[in-house]
Amino acid sequence: MTTEALQTALEAEHAAVWLYALLGARVSASTEAELHTALTSAYVAHRARRDTLSALVLDDGAEPVAAAASYVAPTPLTTSDEVRAAAATAEGDAAATYGFLVASTSGERRRTAVAALRDAAVRGLGFGGVAEDLPGRD
Repeated sequence: MTTEALQTALEAEHAAVWLYALLGARVSASTEAELHTALTSAYVAHRARRDTLSALVLDDGAEPVAAAASYVAPTPLTTSDEVRAAAATAEGDAAATYGFLVASTSGERRRTAVAALRDAAVRGLGFGGVAEDLPGRD
């Protein structure tokens, strides 16, 4: 189960890297410097997570899943608010994926998944996402 969960998270990271490249191209570094910097930071973070997951899959003796040939862009992406909303959704999706990985791993791999979940949740808030309680909390 662990390798399958890692592959699922890796698929999600491939998609996130693609999306952040697209979102970064939609925002001007000179007129929207803060948003552009946040998108660039997210891109770098997701690339690092992707590389970490690939290494973990290789450590399991499996072939890391490749990126898809294409992805569907969220539409529209014509305003800064739409770009922020797409980024917030992407981070929510990443957090959910890492929640699954937390439930599927133990030890150091679980610590890595928890750190990734926390990172995605915090980054999502920065893009305007809404904090949600974890399941089981009233």
